[in-house]
Amino acid sequence: MKIGMTYDLREDYLQRGFDEEATAEFDSPETIQAIELELAELGHAPERIGGIHNLTTRLVAGDRWDLVFNIAEGLVGPGRESQVPALLEAYEIPFTFSDAAVLSLSLHKAFCKYAVRGMGIATADFAVVHNELDALAVELPLPLFVKPIGEGTSKGISARSKIDSREALIVECADLLSRFHQPVLVERFLPGREFTVGILGTGAEAVDLGVLEVLLMQGAEANVYSYANKQDYEAVVTYELATDSVALAAREMALAAWRGIGCRDAGRVDLRCDDEGNPVFLEVNPLAGLHPRHSDLSIMCRMRGLPYGHIIERIVSSAMSRVPAARPVVEGSKHEAS
Repeated sequence: MKIGMTYDLREDYLQRGFDEEATAEFDSPETIQAIELELAELGHAPERIGGIHNLTTRLVAGDRWDLVFNIAEGLVGPGRESQVPALLEAYEIPFTFSDAAVLSLSLHKAFCKYAVRGMGIATADFAVVHNELDALAVELPLPLFVKPIGEGTSKGISARSKIDSREALIVECADLLSRFHQPVLVERFLPGREFTVGILGTGAEAVDLGVLEVLLMQGAEANVYSYANKQDYEAVVTYELATDSVALAAREMALAAWRGIGCRDAGRVDLRCDDEGNPVFLEVNPLAGLHPRHSDLSIMCRMRGLPYGHIIERIVSSAMSRVPAARPVVEGSKHEAS
């Protein structure tokens, strides 16, 4: 197939004057090249497009693709992750990963929590803060946890995110409102184990890639899988594939949320345990990072003895069901565990 590639390249935004944190979710040349090589290895003809402005120009010029491999995060607005998918939907071009509606829902952490809670899946009690008066009105019991309502890669999350006083809540909410220009999610702090569950596939065919437990080492910012800890993860974070009963419960919860929301192809669901040791839904990432070495999905693959190409093949295979007159590109799996 002729496969277009949509993405936001981090270095492009840095050159335009955006700072490191603002560009944290965007991709590196290494990621784009790795995906491109794997698509070619699978027998496809990959073609780089770039971000939404490049895509718009090319669509107007008449360019079309059999499938678009979309990892564009977008820059502006609460529906930024949905912009490229919505445009592709309008032109009836199939693409990888979740549709525009799912990406909008999942990016807004409170809306996603409402949806998941409606499915009977446990999530911490929460409130949404739009201004200082909202922060003053929060009645949830301490300790609390705060973060921007529509960011990824732990942007806006630091040691200050764990809130132990009403005064700290007011100060931290004001800071996040000022820095990110969006509401703040305030939720009860969960003190237990933290997991991220990798998922491959769509609907009933979705399976977990593994339950990765996040363990903070000496020198890490305490209590939180923060932006700083993620940036320096090789020094301050260690990961383990968890298989005990709590991890298995987290896996089932993650798959239920993934299927219930309608996520597709590949991504992650994050969970943390409450003070009784029960896993609780945090958020879903249906557009997870695909760096060949540093992203959680890649780390899970390595820990299971699977190559990076296994992820790319499974993503394309899942998306093929949405390509008109689709046929399997390869017989069996090219990337199996040794």
